Amino acid sequence: MMEIIKVENINKFIANEHILKNINLSVKQGEFVSIIGPSGSGKSTLLYILGLLDQPTDGKVFVENQEINFKDKKRISEIRNKKFGFVFQFHYLINELTALENVMVPMLKRGVEKSVAVDIAIKNLEKLGLGKKQDRRPYELSGGEQQRVSIARALSNNPLVIIADEPTGNLDSKNTEIVMEIFENLNKEGRTIIMVTHEIDLAERTQRIIKLKDGEIIEDLKKI
Repeated sequence: MMEIIKVENINKFIANEHILKNINLSVKQGEFVSIIGPSGSGKSTLLYILGLLDQPTDGKVFVENQEINFKDKKRISEIRNKKFGFVFQFHYLINELTALENVMVPMLKRGVEKSVAVDIAIKNLEKLGLGKKQDRRPYELSGGEQQRVSIARALSNNPLVIIADEPTGNLDSKNTEIVMEIFENLNKEGRTIIMVTHEIDLAERTQRIIKLKDGEIIEDLKKI
């Protein structure tokens, strides 16, 4: 399988604190990877660098074998919008927009024709069981439904990779199960997913577990 993302000798300092230490890691197409570790271990920092939301202090990042030039902000923004879909602990939906309009935002930003964006957004919402709620605004939806809208939005541009930072962190057990089943089904369809979680039982449902401690990878467990 092709390497989607690779980092070489990544270090990250924030205010003289060494957050990530000589990280070497690659993620292949179709993998479902979880990143775990205690609070402050560097999980989210690593995830954000993998998703080009942050840049390392030194080291190299490659997306589809192309080295990323972090000085080229416009190009990074284009790659992020085209190649990555993001799901966060907080859904970051726009309250003034309907569910349908929220899902359309990344596509319109990319320049997709509005009629095409509408069709794709409807299909994504229907896929996640929200077809009948496409005209509701975020505050008219439950927490689990809001998170499903954010997943539909993450799928808008048919990304290579879904980057998920504690996607179930604000959900009850029922909605956590719904979200995990969505991710598992997306992965079965061939979608690459990288997920930070503090819940070991969720990490154990992924194909690969990367454990961080004090900014270093101490374990990289791949399941057969």
